[in-house]
Amino acid sequence: MPSITEIAPSVHRISVYMPEINLQFNHFLVLDEEPLLYHTGMRRMFPAVLDAVRKVIDPARLRWIGFSHFEVDECGSLNDWLKVAPGAQAVSGVVGALVNLTDFADRPPRALNADETFSTGRLRFRYRPTPHLPHGWDAGVLFEETQQVLFCSDLFTHNGDVEAITASDIVGRTRQSMIDFQAGPLMDYMPYTPRTRPLLEGLAALRPKTLATMHGSSFTGDGARALLDLDTVMKETLSGSPARLE
Repeated sequence: MPSITEIAPSVHRISVYMPEINLQFNHFLVLDEEPLLYHTGMRRMFPAVLDAVRKVIDPARLRWIGFSHFEVDECGSLNDWLKVAPGAQAVSGVVGALVNLTDFADRPPRALNADETFSTGRLRFRYRPTPHLPHGWDAGVLFEETQQVLFCSDLFTHNGDVEAITASDIVGRTRQSMIDFQAGPLMDYMPYTPRTRPLLEGLAALRPKTLATMHGSSFTGDGARALLDLDTVMKETLSGSPARLE
């Protein structure tokens, strides 16, 4: 059964743990005048995540459905959600809308330019494109400016059935998970490129107070420091990978 935790005011983390791969899959439900779901989950997870959302709000009220990049855990059940919520619309960057969503989504998405903002009521979200961070040409993140919550997708991925939110170091956990991934079939899951540090510096400049992570604990504290430390970990751990771009 999914666990539900409020990691910031009106931001609910819905977590599904898959013991067979020792990994959490986290979905974030943001309550406001126009509710937003960040990460749809896989199609096979849809019934469980839907039931969890129902414990918080009527899913038909969803207005926005966001995610970082085109991948099954990010947006695999998008069309299932669009059926449940007749007024909902996917929201992504321009690249994601052009190369994926205009064909995949059952309704036209809203395409956001770099640093474009939109409001859900009292909260305001800024879109920041992050191509190939964590992966995919279409990758990007949403930053909620009012409460300084960064929905950072696969950044800071770490294994385990861990606590919903922590103020402790998550960079060390991320380092270990990267080392583990590099030793297996997922070794090239995230590249380290010459663009990685500037992108992470740009996210750090937003000064997030909460990092809403897709896999593992969310983090509360100095998000800017964590993002800059993440660059060091990625450079040390991933730069020797064949995925490196010169």
